[in-house]
Amino acid sequence: MMYLSLKYLHILSMVLLFGTGLGSAFYKWMADRSGNIAHIAVTNRHVVWADWIFTTPTVIFQPLSGLWMVHILHLPLSTPWIALSLAFYAIAGLCWLPVVWLQIRMRQLSEQAIQEQSALPALYWHYARIWFWLGVPAFIAMLLVVLLMVFKSNLG
Repeated sequence: MMYLSLKYLHILSMVLLFGTGLGSAFYKWMADRSGNIAHIAVTNRHVVWADWIFTTPTVIFQPLSGLWMVHILHLPLSTPWIALSLAFYAIAGLCWLPVVWLQIRMRQLSEQAIQEQSALPALYWHYARIWFWLGVPAFIAMLLVVLLMVFKSNLG
C-alpha cells in the first residue's frame, strides 16, 4: 500500500510539474507576443508565483519520491530507465534554474517599464529569447522522463 500511495503521489506530482511548466510557458509566451506591457507584467508575476507555489515543490518531490520507490523495489540506480530518467531530469533542472532567474528578472523589468511608463528594454527581449530556448531542451527532457516512466518495463 505504501508503494502504491507513493506512486500515486509521484504521478500526481509529475502531472502538476509538467502541466504548470507547460501552462506557464504558454501564457508567458502569449503575453510577450501581445506586446501589452501591463499584460506582460501581470503574467510574469503569475509565472514567478506559479514556480514558487507549484513547480518548486514538485521539482523537489519528484526525485525524492522516485528514489524512494526505487529503494522500495530494490532496483539499482544503474537500471537503464532509472539512469536515463535521472539524466534527463538533471538536464531539465539545469535548464530550469536559469529560467527561474530569467523569469524573476523579466518580472522586474516589466514592472519597471509599467512604473516608468516606458517600453520594455531590449534586455527584456534578450532574456525572453534565452528563456524560450532553455525551455525547449527542458520540455523535451521532461517528455522523455515521462516516456521512461510509462515504458520502463520494456527498457530493462
